[in-house]
Amino acid sequence: MEYLFFFVILIFSIVIHEVSHGFVADKLGDPTARLQGRLTLNPLPHLDMIGSILLPLFLIFTQSPILFGWAKPVPFDPFNLKDPRKDSAIISMAGPLSNLTIAIVFSIIARILLVSSFPASEFLISLAVSAVFINVILGVFNLIPIHPLDGFKVVGGLLSEKQANEWYQLERYGVIFLLALLFLPVGGSTMLNIVLGPVVRFILNILLPQTVGLGIV
Repeated sequence: MEYLFFFVILIFSIVIHEVSHGFVADKLGDPTARLQGRLTLNPLPHLDMIGSILLPLFLIFTQSPILFGWAKPVPFDPFNLKDPRKDSAIISMAGPLSNLTIAIVFSIIARILLVSSFPASEFLISLAVSAVFINVILGVFNLIPIHPLDGFKVVGGLLSEKQANEWYQLERYGVIFLLALLFLPVGGSTMLNIVLGPVVRFILNILLPQTVGLGIV
């Protein structure tokens, strides 16, 4: 049952991440996601069989130290944007920010439940902590500046036009860099854990009460 709740939280966190991309794109002048029915919290239009279901379930049930997944990317047309490069960076940033916002909200809920006498507070605290944990990892992971992660376009939007053109040349190597990050063993760990671990632990230490005592990252 615990794994099921963990999986449901992960799915809806990924869905909110993708809807945020589409919502911001719509506000910036590109209605593609809205016209394709992707501005909905119904998970069905967003689910990717491998990235949303099979891979997350495998990682959860094998108690992998790495937890990630993806949904079908919400489409947007840069030709509908006033400043395609910078607006694309804003749209890309919306996904990770939505996850970090969810993490903050559930950290507040966890703190409130800790001082409450609600009968099911222990179970609800566990759910809230799981939501914080999942969304911090999703938010930070997607900010890594490697294509196809959101951080790649975020960096592109911060660079000058000449620097951005050179930066986007790295897009073709994105999958190689990402696979190395995920699976390359380094000192008994992975490159991802070395890069992501300290940042995730830092944010979790801020958001989660010390009394929760996770020890999960």
